[in-house]
Amino acid sequence: MSICLIDTSIFCNVLNVPNRNQQRDEVVEQLRQHIAAGVTLLLPVTAIIETGNHIAQQGDGRVRRIVAAYFVDQVQQALNGTAPWVTTPSLDLQLVRGYIDTFPDYAMREVGMGDLSIIKEFERQCALNRMRRVFIWSTDGHLAAYDRVP
Repeated sequence: MSICLIDTSIFCNVLNVPNRNQQRDEVVEQLRQHIAAGVTLLLPVTAIIETGNHIAQQGDGRVRRIVAAYFVDQVQQALNGTAPWVTTPSLDLQLVRGYIDTFPDYAMREVGMGDLSIIKEFERQCALNRMRRVFIWSTDGHLAAYDRVP
């Protein structure tokens, strides 16, 4: 059984966030396939925060309200264990202390703190699950490249 970290780009497509949903049909189909295959879907706290930011930046207030309510419902389901994904632990200050010094090197590769925290969660999941495939599901090529098969 594989472990999949859901990136912001995927969560935005699943939630149908305007201007962030260009691959919605294929993402929803891939989601169905992952669920059917028994993939463990993890929703990083970073993806929740970034998705919330994208929703708040929507220009149409009516659409913003509708998408925000759906977002809240989906995140609450994840927190309650009733969604097809579960949230990762919140950002632990000890974990952040462990990787914050690497940020300048990542920044030079145009990798922001959000992506860095997802990469570090990927590494943590790899260490915890040595005999399982761990991958980041993203529409962003640099994150989608993180796919460790034991």
